[in-house]
Amino acid sequence: MTDPRFVIQHHLATADHYDVRFEIDGVLVSWAVPKGPSTDPRIRRLAKRTGDHALDYAGYEGVLGPRRGGGTVQVWDHGTFRNISEHDGRPVPAGEALAAGHLSVDVDGEKITGGYSLIRTRGENMWLLVKRRGRGADARRDPVATHPESVLTGRTLDEIAAQG
Repeated sequence: MTDPRFVIQHHLATADHYDVRFEIDGVLVSWAVPKGPSTDPRIRRLAKRTGDHALDYAGYEGVLGPRRGGGTVQVWDHGTFRNISEHDGRPVPAGEALAAGHLSVDVDGEKITGGYSLIRTRGENMWLLVKRRGRGADARRDPVATHPESVLTGRTLDEIAAQG
């Protein structure tokens, strides 16, 4: 069995944000992260839980019509992940961790790697995305600013928008 996929799509719509998606229980479970992921464990990023998406959306890059949320979508990063969620030292399935409000994963992407946690803060939709210490943690690195291109095509958001 292969590890499940994750994708981070830069989405320039009404508000500029990054959609962070993990393949869990047959869908892409999704959060909108306004500032994108950080590699600095001291930084907590707001992550708003959004609707689940079909698995085939993981490779979508292009311009969405207004019925589908509008705006330009770029595959900013992708790869696989392992669920590392646990409770009292025992592994917790990703779906259960999600329902409990604390999902921890180890990602192997092209731009980001290592451990990340998503922690629900208030209500069902408000979460924090936090980089865990260890592999891939680097307070000096800012991949959102230094690597704006698509991992699929090498295009920027402006180039995707211009080419449709």
